[in-house]
Amino acid sequence: TFAAACEGFSVRKGSESDRYGSQGAVCAGHGIARMRTTQQRERAEKAGRGGEEEAARWLQSEGWEILDRRRKTPLGEIDLIACREGMIAFVEVKWRRSIPDLDLAIDERRLSRVAAAAGAIAHEYATNGEDIRIDVILLAPGAQPRHIANAWQP
Repeated sequence: TFAAACEGFSVRKGSESDRYGSQGAVCAGHGIARMRTTQQRERAEKAGRGGEEEAARWLQSEGWEILDRRRKTPLGEIDLIACREGMIAFVEVKWRRSIPDLDLAIDERRLSRVAAAAGAIAHEYATNGEDIRIDVILLAPGAQPRHIANAWQP
């Protein structure tokens, strides 16, 4: 975490960190960074899988065919791979608990990792001259899926 890289890093139990679980990573100048428990990671993983399923259903309703899910490569994982009308989309899915959190769900670093992973396997999917692109689908309870087509342009 960012706190681990800070000189003022310490782990404290009690009072301030109670709202973050049994431990909180405290860094002078940065405040408390959450340290996830195994149970929290499992819940986040389950929510992410549910988000990927929701995104796949939405893409299918928009005329996309899902070619692959959770494709692992040496450079990272691609959540969904879909095709429609001569286009192969490598899709990153982000699920957040609230709509305002969607604005911060994806960043350039994450997109570059998805692009690198897609570049490593694109030849397996774009076998007939299809165009390829990196898309993002942002999901939150009570919100329509937000589809960002061609989200990565190096």
